[in-house]
Amino acid sequence: MAIGSLPPIERKEGGKNEEIRDETTPLLPIIQENGEFSEFNGASFPGAVFNLSTTIVGAGIMALPATMKVLGLVPGILMIIFVAFLTESSVEMLIRFSRAGKATSYGGVMGDAFGRCGRMLLQISVTVNNMGMMIVYMIIIGDVLSGTSSSSIHHSGILEGWFGEHWWNSRAFVLLATTLIVFVPLTSFKRVDSLRYTSALSVALAVVFVVITAGIAIIKLLNGSILMPRLFPKISDLASVWNLFTAVPVVVTAYICHFNVHSIDNELEDSSQIRPIVQTSLALCSIVYIATSFFAFLLFGDSTLDDVLANFDSYLGISYSSILNDIVRVSYAGHIMLVFPMIFFALRLNLDGLIFPLASPLSSDNRRFAFITVTLLSLSYLAAIFVPSIWDAFQFTGATAAVCIGFIFPAAITLRDPHGIATNRDRILSAFMIVLAVFSSAVAIYSDAHSLFQKSKEA
Repeated sequence: MAIGSLPPIERKEGGKNEEIRDETTPLLPIIQENGEFSEFNGASFPGAVFNLSTTIVGAGIMALPATMKVLGLVPGILMIIFVAFLTESSVEMLIRFSRAGKATSYGGVMGDAFGRCGRMLLQISVTVNNMGMMIVYMIIIGDVLSGTSSSSIHHSGILEGWFGEHWWNSRAFVLLATTLIVFVPLTSFKRVDSLRYTSALSVALAVVFVVITAGIAIIKLLNGSILMPRLFPKISDLASVWNLFTAVPVVVTAYICHFNVHSIDNELEDSSQIRPIVQTSLALCSIVYIATSFFAFLLFGDSTLDDVLANFDSYLGISYSSILNDIVRVSYAGHIMLVFPMIFFALRLNLDGLIFPLASPLSSDNRRFAFITVTLLSLSYLAAIFVPSIWDAFQFTGATAAVCIGFIFPAAITLRDPHGIATNRDRILSAFMIVLAVFSSAVAIYSDAHSLFQKSKEA
């Protein structure tokens, strides 16, 4: 069954603005004390597309060019497209079983298939995955704006490069200011649709990075200072064959957005729009991913680093190189800042459902809402300041929690088939998803463990 054949979710009688209640459902239209509905009439199509696209395009975009260096352009681009279609199938399965079980959250459909343990397992996975992502985002923002030191080498941040070293552009102060000025206001919204404008800006900033990278690459290609990159991987020995598999986890986790699909769907005035929203978002993100990977690999070739943003810390070989480097880094830092609230939204809802499963909806309890919000922001800030090496720790959790959320859980729900609606194609595809996810996790965990072992050995 294609995602286009999904029926609309059943709403309660009483009008299009009727509220759907669930312990992990975001704030929806509320009946005020005078009995009238609030002004919220449902999320718009563009807003939903931008919110879902922002959920997808996070920090992972900077790791994709390195996969081209490993796989070559042709296999790399084909894999990006393939995983996009696989993601659409997993989202379709998730929504289809949600419709059948009348569930309005990811946790709800997991609970429908596997009971309370299934719901809790999903909530734990989202909490671990999203908390890790938020901390990594803060670390990246600190590195870009304030600088970082690695192996006794100091890399100046943008603010330090512009104004010199001062107390107000130190890592702790910059992240505190970012938290208070950007994160606190944006995480205070109770509807995901309220973030539609910042999500649109976030996508625009990602496009700015693509446009600048493409422009530089095309200019250098025309003047003959760079050559066309490799179309296929270099395979010389067994180690080079194994190295190909290390690119799989990066691409597999590039489209993880499942934890926000229900929140976006619940706020739509017409829930049948979830089909074009998912397809449009995946198409938009695929274009951004392919363009970023192609032009960055074309520009830097075999010198492409694991985080391509680090390549923009040196002379690019053209006029105004330093200015373009700063624009790229500032736009990316801004992009990450605006992705943060979308990740935070799902984290807060699932953590609340995990800790307070029997409480009233989070949107109706301002004290609980504020307490969870402040606690999560504080923990993220402190972790990014005092434990910057937490990146290594969350590489392991991301390698497991992310693939569970994106592929293993939707596939497991389909194989469980609590409503008898799965087809043979669904079962075959689900089995393939689980095998791919387990393999991806195993490769990522081995690669991370090997990297940590090498670092400790060198130290």
